[in-house]
Amino acid sequence: MNGMRKIVVFSDLDGTLLDHQTYSHAAADPALQRLRREGIDLVLASSKTAAEIAPLRAALGFAHCPAIVENGAGILEAYAERPREKRCHDRLLADLDELPPQLRAGFSGFSDWSAATLSRRTGLAPEAAGRASRRDFSEPGLWLGEDDERETFLRLLAEKDIVAQRGGRFLTLSYGADKALRLREIVTHCRRNTGAYPTSIALGDAPNDAAMLDAADFGIVVVNPSHAGPGRLAGEARGRISRTEKPGPAGWNDALNALLDRLRQSEGRDHG
Repeated sequence: MNGMRKIVVFSDLDGTLLDHQTYSHAAADPALQRLRREGIDLVLASSKTAAEIAPLRAALGFAHCPAIVENGAGILEAYAERPREKRCHDRLLADLDELPPQLRAGFSGFSDWSAATLSRRTGLAPEAAGRASRRDFSEPGLWLGEDDERETFLRLLAEKDIVAQRGGRFLTLSYGADKALRLREIVTHCRRNTGAYPTSIALGDAPNDAAMLDAADFGIVVVNPSHAGPGRLAGEARGRISRTEKPGPAGWNDALNALLDRLRQSEGRDHG
């Protein structure tokens, strides 16, 4: 697309590009093919680990793009199998274990679960669940304690600089950084390399995607029947953020194709 402004697409995975139940991206394949054909970068942005994202990114044909892993707690560089950033998962677990025993017992995380439990709670096959357990920066899990103790749990975590982000399935703990921050980093890096800011498009289905959707030039909330998703976002009133009609990858495909058509038509008029 010579003469056209560079576009970078940032996408959540579970419930967005991947079906919430089957983890299939088949319904999004036409739009994925278009991205590859037009040279549009796809940055996967997920709570998944580098061990999970690296093979998926390669299979989709976007190994040349960076990826945002573990809800933004880290970045997986292009072509890399593991992050180059300093890992802090062990420190996170140690800080978690310093909480009062009753509060610590209320949070059940990936590191607390057997392989069978992890597979059952994530819906992943055993091999895939094993990759999900190879954490570098964060600890997803479930709050199984009393409702009135949850706020105390979160407050004590915050005193240790641990941030809790609510995703489509799990509560993920990390030392800050989120998908929005990483989106800005990648966009800025692209600006340094090309001399111009790319047009950024973000797609996500869950509350932890809201900041990323707002940080992008255009955001698409992908409907997920299993949860309410992010509340109404400021950009929706201005038409900068839209919502899909269909859930999951089918909605991803239709909404992204429609937006790309609109952007290309606008660019065509500008160059006419």
